[in-house]
Amino acid sequence: MGLQKCRGCLSCFLIPLALWSIVINVLLYFPDGKTLYASSNNLTNYVWYFEGICFSGIMMLLLAALLIILDREIFPRCCESESCTKTYRSVISVVLSLLGVAFSGYSLIMSTLGLVQGSYCKTPSGWEYIFKDTPGSYLMDRTSWSECSEPAYVVEWNIILFSILIALSGLQMLICFLKVIAELKRILCGTYPVFIQPGLI
Repeated sequence: MGLQKCRGCLSCFLIPLALWSIVINVLLYFPDGKTLYASSNNLTNYVWYFEGICFSGIMMLLLAALLIILDREIFPRCCESESCTKTYRSVISVVLSLLGVAFSGYSLIMSTLGLVQGSYCKTPSGWEYIFKDTPGSYLMDRTSWSECSEPAYVVEWNIILFSILIALSGLQMLICFLKVIAELKRILCGTYPVFIQPGLI
């Protein structure tokens, strides 16, 4: 019973993480609280990969819902043996959890690349990726952030939000990985009765 509850909790944890990913990704479109930068396409290109909205957001919500259904005892039986049904449920859960690892991994990679590349902002030379050749070292050089004059505080805005997305997708990845381990353990420890007939023991 404890293992059942644990597996169910892992799936439920994905829902708030996915909702927060959507919110954080949406906020990236409104630096300085204004919409004009999105409408004029003056945003870092990595916000257009929809990593937080689609992959660690909507897709993760769908996966979490399916995993929760699979964790419930109300899931219909797919074969005559109860242990066989549980095995098939675990196999489906493993596949879905691996998809979760892929989706959250994509979000993690895109958010990391966005953080390393730096903000697209207005400088004395015009709109440009002023930090793209610094391979992330600008993160430790706060004095260089002032070179971005518009949007206001865009460097801090992107650093904070991309860092949160990295943390959220990292947690999702960890939960999905733990889910894979738990279901594989259940399959390996629970399928023996399915294949061994009582008369042969």
